[in-house]
Amino acid sequence: MHYRKLGDTNIQIPLIGLGTMTWGQQNTLQDACEQMDFALDKGVNFFDAAEMYPVPPRAETAGDTERCIGEWFAQTGKRSEIVLATKVSGRADTRPDWAHIRGGPRLNRDHIRRAIEGSLERLQTDYVDLYQVHWPERDTNFFGKRGYQHNPAADGIAIDETLDALSELVEEGLVKHIGLSNETPWGVMEYLRLASERGWSKIVSIQNVYSLLSRQFEVGLAEMAMREQVGLLAYSPMAFGVLSGKYIGGAKPEGSRMALFNRFVRYDSPQSQAATEAYAAIAAKQGMSLAQMSLAFVCQQSFVTSCLIGATNMDQLAENIAAGELVLSDEILADIDQVHNQYPDPAP
Repeated sequence: MHYRKLGDTNIQIPLIGLGTMTWGQQNTLQDACEQMDFALDKGVNFFDAAEMYPVPPRAETAGDTERCIGEWFAQTGKRSEIVLATKVSGRADTRPDWAHIRGGPRLNRDHIRRAIEGSLERLQTDYVDLYQVHWPERDTNFFGKRGYQHNPAADGIAIDETLDALSELVEEGLVKHIGLSNETPWGVMEYLRLASERGWSKIVSIQNVYSLLSRQFEVGLAEMAMREQVGLLAYSPMAFGVLSGKYIGGAKPEGSRMALFNRFVRYDSPQSQAATEAYAAIAAKQGMSLAQMSLAFVCQQSFVTSCLIGATNMDQLAENIAAGELVLSDEILADIDQVHNQYPDPAP
C-alpha cells in the first residue's frame, strides 16, 4: 500500500481509505468487523465515518456506523493502529427528517461540542485523528447542486464561530486535526484565512466527490489542495457503484444501492450512462475491470491524498483495495480524456 501525507501534518495515510457509510444499513456489525480486519491487514489503516451514518440517514440507524467501529476497537484493541476520521453534520434545521440529530444540526459551538462527545462515546475512543465539517452551514453548491445563487441571508452560523469551536477541540486533545467536506474554493479560503489571522487550527483536508463522472474538483479546488496542502479525500470514486458497470443498460441488480434506495439518482442521467459505457470499453480493451480503472484514475491524481472506497461484500473490498497498486498508462489516460471531452462532468 502506498501512503501520502495528510496535509501539512506528520501523519501518513494510505492511498486507499476505508469508507464506512453502509455499515449499520447494508452491512451488519459482523460485516463491518470483517472489512476492518481485512483492510488493516492490507495496510488500509484510515477509516472514515460520520455521526449521521449509515446512509440513507434515518433516526433508527443514526450513529450505527460509528458504533460498529467502536465495537471493533473494543474487540481488537487496535485503536492506536488506525487513523480515524469522522464528521459533524452540517446545517439541517429546516428539515424535519433531520430532527433526530440535535433537533436539526447546526455548526455552532454548542452543536459541535455535543456532536464530538456523541461520536467519541459511540467510537469508544477519547480522540479523533481527523474531525470534518460534513457540509457547509451556508446556502451554497454541494451534494450535486449546480447553478450558484447568492443568498447571504441564509449564511447562518459564521465560519469563524465554527472554526473557533473546532480549534477548541484540538486544544483539548479531543481532535488531532480538522478538515472540511463538500466545500467550495471560497469556503476553503475562508477557513484558511481565519486560521492564519487568528492563530486557530488549520484545515488539513477536504473530502469532496471526485470520479471519472464528476471531475469538477479539478477546476478550482485542485490548485487550492496543492498550494495550501489541503489534500483531497475523494469520496464516491465509484459514483455510487455506477463505475462498477453493474448498472449498464438500465440494470439494477437485486440488493444494489440503486435498487434498494430511490434517492441515489445523482449518476443516473443518460449522459452518465453513455460515459460509463465508454469508460467500460476502455477498461475492457486494457483487460482490467471498470472498477479498478476508475479507482486507479482517482489514485493517480497528485491532489488526491486518499481515495475512499466503500464495499458491501468482501470481493468488492479486495478488488477495490488492489486498485491502489495500479498505474494507468499514458495511452489509457489519453483514452479517458477523449471520453471526458465528449461527456464533460456528466454527473454533478
